[in-house]
Amino acid sequence: MSAPTAPAPTVLAEAPGWWERANKATVAMAAVTVLLFAGFGIGADNFLSFDNISNLATQVAITLIVAVAMTFVITTGQIDLSVGSTVAFVAVLTAEMLKAGWDSSLVIGAALLAGLFWGAVNGWLAAYQKIPPFIVTLATMSVIRGLAQLWTQGFSVPIDRRLYIAKIGEAKFLGFSALAWIALGAVVIGAVLLSRTRFGGYVNGIGSQEESVRRAGVNTDRIKMVTLMLAGLAAGVAGLLTAARLGSGSANSGQGFELTVIAAVVLGGTDLFGGRGTMTGTIIGAVITGMIANGLTLLDVSPFLTPIVTGMVLLAAIWVNLRGRTLADLATHMVRRP
Repeated sequence: MSAPTAPAPTVLAEAPGWWERANKATVAMAAVTVLLFAGFGIGADNFLSFDNISNLATQVAITLIVAVAMTFVITTGQIDLSVGSTVAFVAVLTAEMLKAGWDSSLVIGAALLAGLFWGAVNGWLAAYQKIPPFIVTLATMSVIRGLAQLWTQGFSVPIDRRLYIAKIGEAKFLGFSALAWIALGAVVIGAVLLSRTRFGGYVNGIGSQEESVRRAGVNTDRIKMVTLMLAGLAAGVAGLLTAARLGSGSANSGQGFELTVIAAVVLGGTDLFGGRGTMTGTIIGAVITGMIANGLTLLDVSPFLTPIVTGMVLLAAIWVNLRGRTLADLATHMVRRP
């Protein structure tokens, strides 16, 4: 009779390290942020001053508010090109209602509802009518801005600086503007929704394996519509704050704003084709886009160069986004090579 065979020892799988779990594109852009910060700090004497940092936070705030919502949209594999037009429409709506004598609280509510409405239009057409989001939002981008231009006939509508909404654009707390604090609140809410809630899990799942999520009993169309509604709501907030900051509502507000927002999201490492969203990366991307504009201005570089640089950085970010894992594997191999 043969002796009993000893059981094979249990081998525990080694937990993946920080580097293996990290979003490589986000790490790369964090390094770029540090380099840009150092470069502009050396090149421009007042770049690192508190006043300029506070000004940079204000400049980044409106982009960041919409970028937080856009992170959800892009993570589901969609896109929203109409946010800049929604900003303009809501800014005009805010100024016109204040000019007509409406109470500020009602104007704030109407501005948010207007943004939510346009987001719902985009969401219903894209999610339930199965029209590609790119086509839907490209069309509504033209329609929404056209309505704002028709309403104002191309003229800017001034806002009385004594009104409560105008004071929001000038308010400060601890040296930073109210816009910066509102943006911080949006980031916190967005981070919790994306990483700590079932909704955030569905958003990531839809972007990577929508059919699997649908078969699990999730109404994926509704989730996709909600993300576009969030983008519309965020654009409504941005339009309201834009009018408050500038002291007027103009149909020309937010020209090219959608490019800046999408650039911020993609720069941070959110996968352009869905399935991998990062709120930390969105903050980094928004800071990079704002820092480029701010730093080039302080260096007396032509303002016409700023969109060129931003576009080139966006192309580089997309390249890293698509090949980040390959580059990371190559770097790891080179580090470990004897």
